[in-house]
Order: sequence, then C-alpha cells, then structure tokens
Amino acid sequence: MKITALETIQLPHLGNIVWLRLHTDQGLIGLGETFRGADAVARFLHKEAAPLLLGRDPSAIDAISKQMTEPYLGFRSSGVEMRGASAVDIALWDLAGQATGLPIHQLLGGLSRPSIRTYNTCAGYTYNKGGAARRAIAVGTTEQGEEGQYEDQIAFNRDAGALAESLLAQGITAMKIWPFDPLAVASGGNFIHRADLDRALTPFRQIRDAVGDRMEVMVELHSMWDLPSALAIARGLREFRPFWAEDPIKMQDPVALANYARRSGLPVCASETAAGRAQFLDFLRHDAVDYVMLDISWCGGISEAKKIATMAEAFQRPVAPHDCTGPVVFAASIHLAMNAPNAIFQESVRAYYTGWYRDLVTVMPRIENGQIFPLPGPGLGLALAPDVLTRADAIIQRTRLD
Repeated sequence: MKITALETIQLPHLGNIVWLRLHTDQGLIGLGETFRGADAVARFLHKEAAPLLLGRDPSAIDAISKQMTEPYLGFRSSGVEMRGASAVDIALWDLAGQATGLPIHQLLGGLSRPSIRTYNTCAGYTYNKGGAARRAIAVGTTEQGEEGQYEDQIAFNRDAGALAESLLAQGITAMKIWPFDPLAVASGGNFIHRADLDRALTPFRQIRDAVGDRMEVMVELHSMWDLPSALAIARGLREFRPFWAEDPIKMQDPVALANYARRSGLPVCASETAAGRAQFLDFLRHDAVDYVMLDISWCGGISEAKKIATMAEAFQRPVAPHDCTGPVVFAASIHLAMNAPNAIFQESVRAYYTGWYRDLVTVMPRIENGQIFPLPGPGLGLALAPDVLTRADAIIQRTRLD
C-alpha cells in the first residue's frame, strides 16, 4: 500500500479546524485533524508534508513520525510543523487500523479499562470555533451565542451551582471552569486586585454550596498569568479544593512551574500547549506537574502521545488527554485514554458532542453516566460525514502523486 494523495478540508464556519485525508492505492482513506491556524497548517501539509508522504508506505508510522516531528525548525513547539505532523500521524494510525480491521486502541496494546471517566469542560456551542486565539473569553454575557441547552460557559458565570447540579444529573462528577481569564485580559496577567479575585471565586463558592464535594472542580488558567499573580489566585482557591490548576503560568519555564507547584498548595496540570517528549520530560524532571495533559493534535499525534503517556507512567503521573477541538481529535484521544494504563480522565465538552460534532462525523462515541466508552470500529472508528465533503462552502485541496 502506498499514499497516493493528500487532501485537506476546511469549513469557513469552523475556522480553527483542518481535516486531513490520506488516500491510498488500495482505496483506504486515513483521517486526521488538527486545530488553530488552519490555513497555515493546510499550506504546510500541501507544500512541505506532501512531498515526504506521497508514494510512501503508510504503515511506516514510526519512521514517518520521526521525520515529521523532527524538522530542522519547529520540533520543540506546538507550531504549524507539529500540528501538521499530528494530523498526519492520526491519519496513519487510522489507516493502520482499517488495514488490519482493528481499532486504534487495540493496535496501541488493547483496552486498559472498559470505559474512561470524563469531565466536562464548561464551554458553549460556539466557543473556540473562530480563528482568534482568545475568541469568546469575554464571559458572563451571551457573546458566544446561545444555541442550545448546554451553554455551559455562560452558565458557570450565571450560576455555577445550578450548572454543577445539571452535570451531576447526567452522572458527570467533574467539571472545568475559567472565571479568571477576563481579568488576565484586562491586566495583562501581571496583577489581580483582591476585589476582582473575590468575584472570580464566586463560581467555586456556588458549586461547593450547591453540591459540596460531590463535584470535582478543575480551574483552567490558560497560561495567562505571571508567577506572583498565579500564586495569589492559588491562595484564594485553596479553600475550594480544586482538583487541579491547569497551566497556571506560561508553559515555557519548568523551574518557574516547579516553584508554583511548591508554593501554591494546589495540584498542577500541564500542558495542552506543550509538544514532544522533551518538553514533558522537562516538567517531570523538575517535579513541576502532577497531572500530564497532552493534546494529540498539537503534541505530535498518537505516536508521540503514547510515548508521553508511557514516560509519565514511569514518573508515576497520570495523564488526561485534552480535547476542546474537533470530533476526530476527540476520537483519537479516546483511543489513547482507553489504552494508557495511567489515564485518569478524558476531557469532553457536552455542548460539542451533543451538538455540532454530530454534524461532522459518521459515528459518535457512547457517553453515558459520566463515562466514555471505546469506539469499536477499525482505525478511528469514524469518517467525515458525506455532507462535509459536498458542502458548497467546503474548501477542499488535494495534492496527488505524479
């Protein structure tokens, strides 16, 4: 089998997502996806990745992964090169599964559990769809658009206690919120006034008052604060016992992050924005992280994610794959989470998997009572919905083997 064409698909109303399809001479098509900077990634895939891939045997996953995640530039970042490499790697694993008739989690070593616990990232339907990196972080308003019953970002600013009760009714016992982000935008992340801090703690009070400790609460800080400000926030959060503080400072200095971990009194989760084993090894060596979060579409794909998870296991750290992106990365993440012995959570957004994800792919994972179940089909177990490929506004580009 050899790769005969590389195809990218984009939809204007989902400006952050680019899908990749690798066509083969045996008629199999591998599906990949990545997120943010979709136009730049698509151009990279056609101009730089296609010459490396066309004519290759797609089963040489490790060789291709090494070549694509170790370019001369871009190998130690989650930039365009790594995001493109991640999409390619997901598609290669999808092809391997289709060729063997096995789901990806089986190729990775089989199921470590029958299902994986999920936590709900409290975003709404249009959160993160646009191209701007900080779109829709102006919370507490209807700016992100109310499209259905799960506008959870608006809800955690209006009444986080009621939101927690809604999640518990579905068997979801963990949730993630980010009420500090607008304050970081306003101050540049260099200062937080005591009165502002107190107001941003309101959702945590509401959750504890409404449901007590029945709900685990993660706080997302999006790498928006300097160290003194992040520590001030941590002091305010301690009484509410958050499960973790995620990316509390910019994820570029493991020594500073270790300093935060020692002084904050909170468990640390890092980092969806990191790429490659070397960055995660820095966090682990410096004892800077308690929970390892990786994003399969940014870290180098399934191949690199599996290696990061195994490395974290050696350091006795659990992993929790990130997903606030698209349905293909969600599926790939579930395969890893079902396989990795040290996986503790698979992130999900109920506004996504009950909403617009369903318009894009042929199969959705089973999610019941706060648990995500494995996708049983070969490879990823899903494909792009036919309507995606026939939409009048779809931007489809293809580079073929000469």
